[in-house]
Amino acid sequence: MSTHDHPHPHDHGPGTQAWKHDGVRVIPGNQLDPNTAQTPGMDRKAAINFARVGAQKLWAGTVTIHANAKTGAHHHGPLESVIYIVKGRARMRWGEHLEFTAEAGPGDFIYVPPYVPHQEINASPTEALECVLCRSDGEAVAVNLDIEPAERPEQVLWIDPTHPGGGV
Repeated sequence: MSTHDHPHPHDHGPGTQAWKHDGVRVIPGNQLDPNTAQTPGMDRKAAINFARVGAQKLWAGTVTIHANAKTGAHHHGPLESVIYIVKGRARMRWGEHLEFTAEAGPGDFIYVPPYVPHQEINASPTEALECVLCRSDGEAVAVNLDIEPAERPEQVLWIDPTHPGGGV
């Protein structure tokens, strides 16, 4: 058994060009796809998904969250999410009654496990929050919860296929 034995549908023979188009993909930052679920108060752009690169098990892109924007209470079913803060200040609330809170700033990562009730908040009333978001599936799973959000969405509800009805 060689160190390269693994099941996949291509040949490793000399001169094989399969890797040229089916291998590593670079998505330039100025070519992200805004044709994804959009939300008032947010600008979401896909970098990696099935439509763009054939990704089967993840979604990655950018999210810019306008000042003072907040979601309602929700969870993402079986999906895991990772949020990397590029610029601004994020506040996350979570728990059965959104009783726990943490903030994150530039360079910080936030991990959201499956089924955890949470609320996403731009902690700044004046500055945009810029993030990179990765999810463990390409599906836009969001289950809005009938619990009072810790911080009521006041100015902008995040309403889209991911957060239908703003979660309130």
